[in-house]
Amino acid sequence: MSALDELFGLEGKRAMVTGARSGIGRMAAEVLARAGADIVGLGSRPMPDTASGIRALGRSFTEITVDLTGDVNFDAVLAQAGPVDILVNNAGQIRRQDLLAFDRTDWDEVLQINLSAAFGLSQAVARELHQGGRGGRIINIASLLSFQGGIRIVSYAAAKHGLLGLTRAMANELASLGITVNAIAPGYIETDNTEALRNDPGRSQAILQRIPSGRWGAPGDLAAAILFLAGPGASYVTGSCVTVDGGWMAR
Repeated sequence: MSALDELFGLEGKRAMVTGARSGIGRMAAEVLARAGADIVGLGSRPMPDTASGIRALGRSFTEITVDLTGDVNFDAVLAQAGPVDILVNNAGQIRRQDLLAFDRTDWDEVLQINLSAAFGLSQAVARELHQGGRGGRIINIASLLSFQGGIRIVSYAAAKHGLLGLTRAMANELASLGITVNAIAPGYIETDNTEALRNDPGRSQAILQRIPSGRWGAPGDLAAAILFLAGPGASYVTGSCVTVDGGWMAR
């Protein structure tokens, strides 16, 4: 085994990635597959492009279609998926509306998919890892809105603040079981969730002026952080949040 494999190799591991159809989720699935992991992709819609990409890398791909905004039996989802060693909670939605008019349904659904589903799936995976006597990795995709309030996105900010708190709380309880729990806080990344901002010339320009790197991020900019936190070399890293934001939080 090479020195790099000792730090980052995932041969023989299985990773579940939620929201794996596109954007950050698809990138996470592919980078974990390149490191040797087989992939379980979980999403609300079929993901043929992700499936073909993973299989082209010589790894197996299991697809599970489930609506995380609803009432989900996560133990049943995990039974369908089979054992996993790595969980990436990436699935999420954002709803934009002025606070005084914010719709309660939008509040409930955003909290459900961004926070409650991440808790339920993490709990199910942690139980299975513990019962199997195995350690594992849980990686939550947080946000700059885990630290800031934002504008017109009250449910998203609340959920992402909660996700960072959940990361730390789970890390405290699961460390003794050999399960690490960490988060990654992306900056402004070119995904479906930021399309409205990128299409608004005024907002896009204001955002770019705040980013020291001077550009929007790409999903691939998170690849190294994903691989680091998932790999065997990060066994003593837990309860942490890696910010990948082009310098936004340092400004």
